[in-house]
Amino acid sequence: MIDWQTLVDPATLATALGHADLRIVDARFAPATVDDPDFGRRAYAQSHLPGAVYADLNRELSDLSRSGLGRHPLPHDADFAAAVGRWGITPNSQVVVYDAADGSMAAARLWWLLRLLGHRRVAVLDGGLAAWRAAGLAESTQPGAYPPAPPYPARLDMRQVADADEVARRAGDAPGWLIDVRSPERFAGQSEPIDRVAGHVPGAINRPLPLSLSEGRFLPPAQLREDLLPRLGGHAPHEVVLMCGSGVTACHTLLAMEAAGLSGARVYAGSWSGWISDPERPVATTGVPSAAQ
Repeated sequence: MIDWQTLVDPATLATALGHADLRIVDARFAPATVDDPDFGRRAYAQSHLPGAVYADLNRELSDLSRSGLGRHPLPHDADFAAAVGRWGITPNSQVVVYDAADGSMAAARLWWLLRLLGHRRVAVLDGGLAAWRAAGLAESTQPGAYPPAPPYPARLDMRQVADADEVARRAGDAPGWLIDVRSPERFAGQSEPIDRVAGHVPGAINRPLPLSLSEGRFLPPAQLREDLLPRLGGHAPHEVVLMCGSGVTACHTLLAMEAAGLSGARVYAGSWSGWISDPERPVATTGVPSAAQ
């Protein structure tokens, strides 16, 4: 039985194409700085991995109607379970998710959501479509269509999700419990191309997402562990909360931690855009005058 739970490389996935239990999902989505919500869907229509179906970050991996919870609020249980069934995924499926490249937009998000349902046999294609193409592997223009399944028989486990109240309550904890994966410039409040307020949550440390990567693919587990572990400040992995701009790219660092054997961290789903939805919440900046807050 195939049992991939974090990452799978293109060559290994290619040998499993056509396996009865395999479900491949294309989760390509434009970066937040690109104003094109249909970018991924159009790219999927042009070419994708053989058999893959498409998952839309805005429509299926989020519920944009939920206010105060950031730019990409979590979907409702019933809606997400129904989408998973439409993709042909059952509790017995081996799922592989990919996006255009490193998994941050938005393959790791779907990987995380499926894990919140309790689905363990789900992995992200390391290097995504870019690595698949670099290996000269086959693509298709035919829409994927796995046999539809009933709604997935589970609910999102919110115990694995941090919220704003917890983040506020733990603000005085020793550094290392809250890790923000945005760029240093956004974290410091020196640049904010997306959200209306610049800066970071007081008490957070910055570990930019690209530190998990080399040439678009994840570092080996031992290297990931060597880099990540000292940043936790002595906190156990299950005490760690990850955040980003909207709860999407933080999932990429969660995946890196899992691949490194540092299991149990959680994601602050609202992340920075959710935090600043309440103007009473404090904002920290580094390297900019306090008036810029």
